[in-house]
Amino acid sequence: MKKYNVAVIGALGAVGKQVTGILEQRDFPIEKFIPLDIPANKGKEIVFKGETVKVEVAEAGAFKNVDIALFCAGGAASEQLASVAIEEGATVVDNSSAFRMDPSVPLVIPE
Repeated sequence: MKKYNVAVIGALGAVGKQVTGILEQRDFPIEKFIPLDIPANKGKEIVFKGETVKVEVAEAGAFKNVDIALFCAGGAASEQLASVAIEEGATVVDNSSAFRMDPSVPLVIPE
């Protein structure tokens, strides 16, 4: 089974923590888990699948080896960084309303 490098943007926020927990609970095929957040949170630690992972800054360059970027940090972060993540090769899934009315962005509605 293929495994993915997955970044969670806003990893230390309430939504980011829930998304991280769901990825872990459902045993999503992850090669590398990359928690990203604001500069003030750089170096803080998250435990994912029993391993401690340091939080990095969500900024240009952080998405270069990311397959899937899950944005859980609100509209402002999505507007600023989603296009950067796409340019660096990531597939972006945005949890905010930033692109909701953009006809060029698919709207995905879970069950």
